[in-house]
Amino acid sequence: MARRNGETVQDRIVALIHDRQLQPGAPMPTEPQLMDLLGASRNSVREAVRALQALGIVEIRHGFGTFVGRASLDVLGPSLEFRIRSGPQSVRALQDLVEVREMLETALVGRVAGSTSESRLAALDALVTAMQTDLEADRAFHGLLYESCGNELVLQLITLFWQVYHQVEPLLGAPEERMDVIVANHRRIVDALRARDAVAAQEAMQRHFRDVKERIARAEAGQVATPLGGEAA
Repeated sequence: MARRNGETVQDRIVALIHDRQLQPGAPMPTEPQLMDLLGASRNSVREAVRALQALGIVEIRHGFGTFVGRASLDVLGPSLEFRIRSGPQSVRALQDLVEVREMLETALVGRVAGSTSESRLAALDALVTAMQTDLEADRAFHGLLYESCGNELVLQLITLFWQVYHQVEPLLGAPEERMDVIVANHRRIVDALRARDAVAAQEAMQRHFRDVKERIARAEAGQVATPLGGEAA
């Protein structure tokens, strides 16, 4: 395999996957084969494979070998969470994430407003009811909303942003929203979809995120006066 200028062993393994058109789940060449193909040392190959495993590009199944991974966006979760938690403007960084999620979901909910089936509406109704006692129902609700788009990247992004938000949500302090208000916001979304009203669906989604952003604004105001984790002077 020809070596291109500036390429690392990691880059060349990825190029090998593409050159051979290996699909997710396909077996990778063995470690000795990679050493021979790439002209690289055992340690270099092992380090590159470990780095690619962390990115989800390869999957190591102990006792079976190394396989092409699915590169799920879940691997970005720890980096996004670290970015929000580590900076001095952590609440602002969380607001940025919520704004991206709002733009994405507001556009998408308008897109599916005219095509949501009765069976999916019934499932969304059930998830809204379940939100009273089950936080996971909220995640499932936002994922189910956009299944009909047929866009796997969209579904992964929605799940990723939801998970990261709820991981760092304690930065905002105790929630002030009552659960019945949260449930009502989601119910409005379903009602708009049932009416096949794209504008109302988008307005309901924006209202849902407006409540979230107001909570972030309150936390940011408190952060300016008192550093997160600190005590009032």
